Amino acid sequence: MNIGFAAHDSKKKLMQNFCIAYRGILSKNDLYATGTTGRLIEEATNLPVHKYLTGHLGGSQQLGAQIEHNEIDLVIFLRDPFTTKSHEPDVNNIVKICDTNNIPLATNLASAELLIKSLDRGDLEWRDMYK
Repeated sequence: MNIGFAAHDSKKKLMQNFCIAYRGILSKNDLYATGTTGRLIEEATNLPVHKYLTGHLGGSQQLGAQIEHNEIDLVIFLRDPFTTKSHEPDVNNIVKICDTNNIPLATNLASAELLIKSLDRGDLEWRDMYK
């Protein structure tokens, strides 16, 4: 499955720790991420990550386009709800596109862990019908 990752600056270390903890599951899938988040995931896990541009330079839009074309099966976007971002419309757009296209989306650690464990159990195999 194709997993998309993005994280606000204050959540990047949490994303690295999450990816280290679930490296075994992630290694069986294709990983895509906005630029800085992808680089940090690669450094922490030594897994290959297809990296888009940095989020605020268009990476969020690139990820959104791939979601819109049904090329991403699961998105983990660890966001900081307390800090306003200049590119907040891009963040909201990813949430909207995931909802519109029925793509599972986690925006916090608890939901990310539930989705990644569901992926490992095979609970997301229904996504194959959409391809």
